[in-house]
Amino acid sequence: MKNSCLAWAAIVVAAAFIGFGCSTAPKNEGDAAKLANNATAELANYKQKDPSVQQLLDKAVGYAIFPDVGKGGWILGGSYGRGEVYEKNKKIGYADIKGVSAGFQWGAQNFSELLIFMNQDEMDKFKKGDFSLGANVSAVALASGAAAATDPSKGVVALVDTKGGLMAEAAVGGQQMKFVPLQ
Repeated sequence: MKNSCLAWAAIVVAAAFIGFGCSTAPKNEGDAAKLANNATAELANYKQKDPSVQQLLDKAVGYAIFPDVGKGGWILGGSYGRGEVYEKNKKIGYADIKGVSAGFQWGAQNFSELLIFMNQDEMDKFKKGDFSLGANVSAVALASGAAAATDPSKGVVALVDTKGGLMAEAAVGGQQMKFVPLQ
């Protein structure tokens, strides 16, 4: 009984963290400027660490950059980050990235993520609202030459750069994104 109560408490905490704690678009101009600066700096970091990122961006119809995603868990876990979305090199809105996972896991870590949309169909799915990473994604950790080793025919390329922390996990979960266009 005690373990099931702990499990339910963890589920409630994770749901509150993921579902209610954050807003997709920045709340004010100061937050928007900070996010823009962080997104620009993180995109430059990706290009500096792996020059082949620019080659993918040149072929892409759009991208979403999430400069700071936090993840934590103990049996149940969650992650959240906010980013900017570009289509044809023009900012078109904001997005958030959320994740929930269950399984053996403990710790916390911080990372950034760059989603590169290689075809208009995938970009349009993303812009329609909720979008989940699945079989249509070629995902790799950022390192020199990593972008060139991805499979752009999947439709979406996801690059991840770990910033800090330690997370041990053997968990099942996924990421879901929500897009909000500029007003």
